[in-house]
This record gives sequence, structure tokens and C-alpha cells, in this order.
Amino acid sequence: MYFVTTNHPGYVLFCMTPRSRAAIGLTEGGLVRLLRKGQELREWQTLREWPTSAYSHTDLIAKLGSIDEPERAEDLLAHLPAETLG
Repeated sequence: MYFVTTNHPGYVLFCMTPRSRAAIGLTEGGLVRLLRKGQELREWQTLREWPTSAYSHTDLIAKLGSIDEPERAEDLLAHLPAETLG
């Protein structure tokens, strides 16, 4: 799977999956968020959030590069390490 980088308010980095089912966002405060698409256009809901010091967005994107985009964003939770549980 690859990610498409785009602008999104409140994020210094925002990357969506090819079919926009999920996204990874990095906040100015150093939080990584795994998000799923909401009901409205450009609406995203946080599935999990953790500090970059626990697990970087770069490591997550690299890890997910070896899988196909899942049907549901929630399916990506199984690929997160224990460090993201907070």
C-alpha cells in the first residue's frame, strides 16, 4: 500500500490510503493519529493516537507499505505495535 500526502487543517503531515479509507496524521504537538474516513467530506475520525516518541509515523508508513489497503481502516489497528496502546 502507498500513501498520498495532502494538506489537512491541524496537521503538519497528512497521508491518506489510495482509496481514502484511512489516513495517518502528524500534529504539530508530535502526536501520530491513525484515522478513518468520516461521514462528511474531509471529515476524519481518530482510531488511535500516540506520541511520535513511542512509534514514529515514518515507521508506521514503512510497515504498512508491505500490505494491501484493507476494506476498513479499523483493520490497520492489528498492524500497530504495543507502544501505540498508550
